Amino acid sequence: MEESATGTLERRMADTAERMKSTARRLTAEHGLTGFTVDELCAEVGVSRRTFFNYFASKENAVLGLPARLDVSGLVEQFVEAGEPHRAGLSPRLLDDFASLIIARWELLDLTADDVPLLMAAVDREPRLLAHLLALSEQSEREDILLIERRERLDAGDLRAETVVQLLGTILRGSAGEFFHHATTDTFHDIFVRRLAAARGVFAS
Repeated sequence: MEESATGTLERRMADTAERMKSTARRLTAEHGLTGFTVDELCAEVGVSRRTFFNYFASKENAVLGLPARLDVSGLVEQFVEAGEPHRAGLSPRLLDDFASLIIARWELLDLTADDVPLLMAAVDREPRLLAHLLALSEQSEREDILLIERRERLDAGDLRAETVVQLLGTILRGSAGEFFHHATTDTFHDIFVRRLAAARGVFAS
């Protein structure tokens, strides 16, 4: 009974989040971010202002589908604990493990191909969403550099940590671009893995 109630609550929360995201995207596509208020969004969805901010930190984050409480601590600790620094260099599985972390974080966003048209319409109407996303990406990259330094026991400022983050960050952006802009039935996981394999081929040659 308890598991059933928990499952029902989780489905209800997921449905509420999805309705807020889709409504935020539609309103942004129609009016721009300044063309509606959080209160107007909440009224349309049928939730309180407090509920909205329990799910999303801002209208921008609602449009992009970035939840206010995305707990990735378990994934992060798993990534750190998997490190086996070698005296001669970095952990042999560093790239694979960091790629897995990137993919897992993306999948937590639960973004499907069905979400793409409305999301892209919102971004086309409101270009500053890209600036917001870029700022979040830069912050994430700084945090990931520190994370790799911690895992690999590197000195602060070791360029190898920054290089790993920038390399896979480039692959992430290219994979996201393909996922959003191309008619594809491939999952983000498949797109990212394919592009990572191409990068390995370039360096191997």
